[in-house]
Amino acid sequence: MNSIFKRTSVRMFEPRMVEDEKIKDMLRAAMAAPSAMNQQPWEFFIVKKRDILEKLSTASKYAVCLKNAPAAILLCYRNNIPAPEYADIDMAVCAENLLLEATELKLGAVFLGISPHKDRMDAVAEIINCPDNLTPFCIIPFGYPAKEIMPKNHYDEKRIHEI
Repeated sequence: MNSIFKRTSVRMFEPRMVEDEKIKDMLRAAMAAPSAMNQQPWEFFIVKKRDILEKLSTASKYAVCLKNAPAAILLCYRNNIPAPEYADIDMAVCAENLLLEATELKLGAVFLGISPHKDRMDAVAEIINCPDNLTPFCIIPFGYPAKEIMPKNHYDEKRIHEI
């Protein structure tokens, strides 16, 4: 559980590129996520091109960190799945697995929400020329952290209730 407690949002990265094997490990972890009816709705776009990262940084006021990220992974879900009402949940679990593996690999990453904001989803779809059968869900910029950020302890006993 160390990666769970060490994971934190990293928005500043060293300029060096992450090795392909580490990117593959993050994607393996993402695809190991459970999903409703085992529908595995995910599709991934690995973005390394500087001009595309800069364009994606304008898709949301929270996406500015994409400008200086060495790479990002855009998570999309397929529209033709058996249980579309669970797509966002499936994708969130998938994204968390990816973030935890990034932490395990000593990388930094941050979850940038795209769905359910139609303006963000449309902007991202246009920038990457997203196929019609896919819906953008989130973008995860990643890389080697530019500085160490200490995770916070969010444990709060007042939020625990026994019945």
